[in-house]
Amino acid sequence: MKIRVSKGYTPALGGMAFFALAFSLGLYFTFAAVQGDYGLFRRAEIIAERSDLQAELDALKIEVAQMENLTKRLSDTYLDLDLLDQQARDVLGLIRADEIVIR
Repeated sequence: MKIRVSKGYTPALGGMAFFALAFSLGLYFTFAAVQGDYGLFRRAEIIAERSDLQAELDALKIEVAQMENLTKRLSDTYLDLDLLDQQARDVLGLIRADEIVIR
């Protein structure tokens, strides 16, 4: 029986292909985790968009509160005469005798 002794170690082509494939998949999933639709950068964009939308929502809530206040002040149960006077002037284009109009 003869024993073969190799002079140098040559890795098998299948082992190299396996590690190349595993490395490629690792790179792909790393890239997808950072740049993909559900990646870190998209998450940062969503957080920034959320803060912008929250600021817009707060501004709209303030505007709604102001409109509710004006509506209440013009209701039948609570009538603000100054506001009524202002609205009549704006809608009808009226002025008082002691006012000067500049155009």
